[in-house]
Formats: sequence, structure tokens, C-alpha cells
Amino acid sequence: MIIFDLACQHDHRFEGWFQSRDEFDSQLSRGLVGCPDCGSPVVRRIPSALHLGKQLQTPAAAPVSASTGALASVPDATAIDARAGARSAYRQLTAMLLARCEDVGPDFAEEARKIHYLEAPDRAIRGEASAEEYEALREEGVEVLRLPRLKVEDLH
Repeated sequence: MIIFDLACQHDHRFEGWFQSRDEFDSQLSRGLVGCPDCGSPVVRRIPSALHLGKQLQTPAAAPVSASTGALASVPDATAIDARAGARSAYRQLTAMLLARCEDVGPDFAEEARKIHYLEAPDRAIRGEASAEEYEALREEGVEVLRLPRLKVEDLH
């Protein structure tokens, strides 16, 4: 396995993993390599920087509860253009979630239960919950999903 640093015609930088240099050349010539940001098939290899192994700490996950139909009923909730590239689609999805989910902060578990048991209005929420709170919600049948913390400033 070989990892190449790549860039598209718009200078979006990304990595590509290939079995060999020949396999990279073959996939490139067949138009199978594209930029994950913009989808451009015009890709070139760029010099690789030396990377030293360093373990990164992942941020705590933030649960999201999308009650039945709450996101689907919002106009343009499914209008994410995957053809624009994976990163672009992720940014669109994140922006959509941030715009359409109410941030209940540390009260997430309590508010998710209220919605589940019809004690609060049905709506999509996001917030913070410990691993124990998350597991307890799942055991109660509350539909929740853990995602990395979503912040507008991370959408660069």
C-alpha cells in the first residue's frame, strides 16, 4: 500500500491510498481519482511532508436525536450534493444539522427522554451527554446518534 499526497486543479489537498504507483497511474488515467472537496478529476501528485506518529485525542462525541420525521420534514434536508465531493457533502450535512437541530447543551439526555415520552414537543435536538447517559438512552429505546462535536468554525 502506498499513500500519495494529491491536489486538484483548485489546489484542494488530500491523500490517496493505492496498491502501487502503477495502480495510481491506471486509476488516474481512467478518471477514477477525484477531489473529495470539489469532485474535480484533474488531480496531480504533490510532494509529501514527513509525518511523525503522534496519537491524537478525539473529542467527546455529541449525541443527536432526530425524532421521526423531524429532519425529513425540513425543506432541503436531503438536498446535499454528494457529487461535489465527500468533504463538501460533510460540510453541507454538518451545516444542515447545526441549523435544524436545537442545541440543548448538557440537558440533552433529559430533553431526549421528554421528547421520547411525549412530554415535550417533537423536534430534532443536539447536545452533550456522557457515555453512560448515551447508553441509558439507547437501552430505553430513545433513538440517538453520537457524532463528533459540530461547530461552525470547524467547517473550513
